[in-house]
Amino acid sequence: MRLLSLTFVIATVLGSTSAYAAANTQNKVNLLEVYQLAVENNADLAAARADYLAQSERVPQARAGLLPQLGAGASNTNSRSKVDTSMGSTAASRSGLVYQATLSQPLFRLERWYQLQAAQSSNKQSALELSAIEQHLILQSSEVYFSVLRAQDNLAASRAEEKAFKRQYDLASERFDVGLSDKTDVLQAQAAYDAARANRMVAERMVSDAFQAVNTLTNMDFAALEGVKHSLPVLPPQPNDATAWVNTATEQNLQLQAINYAVQAAQDSVKQRKSGHAPTVDAIAQYKKGDNDPLGFVNSPNARLYNGKAEQSSIGIQLNIPLYTGGMTSSQVREGVYRLDQTEQMRESLRRQTVQNARNFHRAVNTDVEQVQALKQAIISSQSAVEATQIGYEVGTRNIVDVLDAQRYLYAAVRNYNNARYDYILNNLRLQQTAGILSPDNLQALSTYLNPDYNPDTDFLPPDLDQAIEANLRRR
Repeated sequence: MRLLSLTFVIATVLGSTSAYAAANTQNKVNLLEVYQLAVENNADLAAARADYLAQSERVPQARAGLLPQLGAGASNTNSRSKVDTSMGSTAASRSGLVYQATLSQPLFRLERWYQLQAAQSSNKQSALELSAIEQHLILQSSEVYFSVLRAQDNLAASRAEEKAFKRQYDLASERFDVGLSDKTDVLQAQAAYDAARANRMVAERMVSDAFQAVNTLTNMDFAALEGVKHSLPVLPPQPNDATAWVNTATEQNLQLQAINYAVQAAQDSVKQRKSGHAPTVDAIAQYKKGDNDPLGFVNSPNARLYNGKAEQSSIGIQLNIPLYTGGMTSSQVREGVYRLDQTEQMRESLRRQTVQNARNFHRAVNTDVEQVQALKQAIISSQSAVEATQIGYEVGTRNIVDVLDAQRYLYAAVRNYNNARYDYILNNLRLQQTAGILSPDNLQALSTYLNPDYNPDTDFLPPDLDQAIEANLRRR
């Protein structure tokens, strides 16, 4: 006779006033919807996009240094002069309005060419960094989504454990009342029940915290999420070869690609600073028009002969050879070389970390596959142990502590099983992100294994568990 089955435990949970069961399941959202809302409302992503747009303006700014520069201006001067001579002193006052326009075209500006190349490399780096942030949002959406499901399943297990310990406490009290057990059994059962009740309260808070994380990511409140079906395939990564994943990651990881452009930008920056020693050549054209004023416009001995308007135009080539800048250029070159070395070392560190992550996540996925199968069997074995221990307690060969410990092992196995399922999903996504191949298509594939009618109070256990337990008992 089965004295304590999981079916009974679930029934007692369903009989309780579950807050989740009272929720409006019509408002459930799935993984893709959470991700889409995150894309639309996530503040971090919006800030990253604004930063990319700001960074992209460096290219036209650098290009402007190679394009013609046209300026116009006007000046209105009023001058007063006084000259002392042997005949006495004379004073004169003059004023004049002058308009001018200046056009300059850089002909040879080597440092500006390298500045443009550095800006273009930095722009590509920024684009890849934005793509990496967008890709990370896919993983982040998955992490907060499955954190809710994990917390809900843990709460369901805690409720079931609390009900089981409550029932055990009631049975111990009944046995004490009829003289079949002593007060110690009642106290042991009550202590286990009180601890389970406290754990259930913590689990309820964890569910609220998990939903808050979803709210922070999406700026939306949700009452319920679609859960994961137990039919989700738990398979090794394809290809199941760590070296293949490492090779893919070193070629396609977005952050690694971005830092490659950062190194290129640093190299161009060094060239730009070295070009500070090179001469510059500019073509300059100038046009002036205004009042004839020998003090401000026409500078010649015969200027007083002209009283009307005057025009002046000039065109020429300007050569500038920097001979000494106080050591500024040499210092800037040394700084650029140090920055280049820093960026190269950062790239090497990121490459090693990427290789490590690819290998670690590959191992993690394979371990999760084995754990899910092993922990499902652990639930079956633990339930059989609970029933056998309960029978032993009824006939006097086992004590209440043995029964309580067997139940703790059972619900620990349940929690570990569900944790392994969610770890498997997330480690798969982390492996794909490390390899640079994570995309919304991965979420679409996962969404096919989501259950709109998922209820953690009943679905936190595999649906075929009772049949497996029966078969396990028959084998014994």
